[in-house]
Amino acid sequence: MPSSSYYPKEVVDPHHHFIDTNNNSFQSFLKSIAPNTVCLPEDYTRDVIDALAKVGVTMSGTVHVEAMPDNGVEEVKWVEQMAAEGRPCSYVKGYVASANLTDVDIESQLQKLVDTTHKIRGIRWILDCVGKYEGGRTATHVATKRHDGIDYLKTPEFERGLAFLEKYELSFDLQCAPVQLVESAAALFGRHPNLRVCIDHLGKPRTVLGNDLLEDGSVNPNTTPNEEELNVWRKGMMAMSKLPNVHVKISMLGYTCPGWIRTKERQEVLKSLVRETIDMFGVNRCMVAWNWHVNEAISDADSLSTVGPDAVELLEKFNWFFEDYSDRDKDRLFAGTAKEFYRITT
Repeated sequence: MPSSSYYPKEVVDPHHHFIDTNNNSFQSFLKSIAPNTVCLPEDYTRDVIDALAKVGVTMSGTVHVEAMPDNGVEEVKWVEQMAAEGRPCSYVKGYVASANLTDVDIESQLQKLVDTTHKIRGIRWILDCVGKYEGGRTATHVATKRHDGIDYLKTPEFERGLAFLEKYELSFDLQCAPVQLVESAAALFGRHPNLRVCIDHLGKPRTVLGNDLLEDGSVNPNTTPNEEELNVWRKGMMAMSKLPNVHVKISMLGYTCPGWIRTKERQEVLKSLVRETIDMFGVNRCMVAWNWHVNEAISDADSLSTVGPDAVELLEKFNWFFEDYSDRDKDRLFAGTAKEFYRITT
């Protein structure tokens, strides 16, 4: 697969996770679904920052994103403590912290977060919900077991919480299924034009070419996208793109096409979807992200495949996706948009 000779002057990674379910009491929910899961600053430094540095690319800053903690304040304090101890995470310039916006005490939770560190930039609460969780067989995310079967985007309590984000000048990272963009998200966030919103993971069109492998273990040869799935995604993303306060992360691409790095044909499909997203939102509202945690496959496909690109391979694929874009546009995608959205200074 060809790649561009262009390398960005700098990259900002606006989405990665630190996890230690063996030693963190505030990760009991995560431990119940992912025991013995560890990804620490040393791992991210080795796998992403040092790997990129070897090809001459500097990571000038990152945003640590919540990983379903029981308590968002405790998770942020943990990362801050590691930095204070001299662990290699001074590159974390901002946090997207966890907070359940439907909680009656949400304002006091937000106050505690912003009092913890000046680097709180936003909030995420995972919302992918198309019914009760069915073990990954649908788009409903395991995180929504915390409110199983309830689509928070349709509740007045959730919208009440959004209003407090505006008060504290915090953004919202929106992770939901494409049908939720259509049914509720576009209207909801349209009522909050001053709230900065970032759609996570390309808007999460799901397995548009089917599973990575067939039941016999061979690579699925299908190259025809599921247009029914994509039409829902397009309708939702187009509606969101009309809201000038909404941005998009180009990340976790293996959820859209598990095992996409295996074949040229899969990569071509994914490239077209990435470029379609950029066409809808523009480079000034799109940013790439590595979503790094644990290993390549989990970072890329959220357990839908056993393969994924390493940090440098992903950089090369991004270069190829953007091969005919101007250097200015590439700089926006690799760093500029993320720095602006998350108010990162480097």
